[in-house]
Amino acid sequence: MSDQNQPDQQPVFNIQRIYLKDLSLEQPNSPAIFLEQDSPGIEVSIDVGAEQLADGIHEASVTVTVTAKIRDKVAFLVEGKEAGIFELRNIPDDQIEPLLGIACPNIIYPYLRANIADMVTRAGFPPIHLTEINFEVFYHQRKQALAQAAGQQVQ
Repeated sequence: MSDQNQPDQQPVFNIQRIYLKDLSLEQPNSPAIFLEQDSPGIEVSIDVGAEQLADGIHEASVTVTVTAKIRDKVAFLVEGKEAGIFELRNIPDDQIEPLLGIACPNIIYPYLRANIADMVTRAGFPPIHLTEINFEVFYHQRKQALAQAAGQQVQ
């Protein structure tokens, strides 16, 4: 009888869907910015998020903002948010947060990188190829920063 219940207790991690949730482009100084001879400076910021949608169903997301400036003028600003719906069942509670903060972003991020590169190219600029991100390091740095912020608030 216990053998029949075991398959139901197997950990489940399934991708239900990967999708582009938001993508925006701003070119506040076009067309004049295309006449500039200098190369733009690029700033990139990244964020990850997750929320539970239903029992065992979670949405994880990665948001990237790329700002290109030539001197003090913004050439373009692209913000993209890629998300995925993941099924997580029979996984210990202490492993769910790392899955949503590390494994899911690793799956989602390549799609977002491609969408950002495509948007920048379609805007008339040379493509931006975002570097790979170690989401495990990102996850631990973020947890440490949150713990430090909470510790400072307590004092």
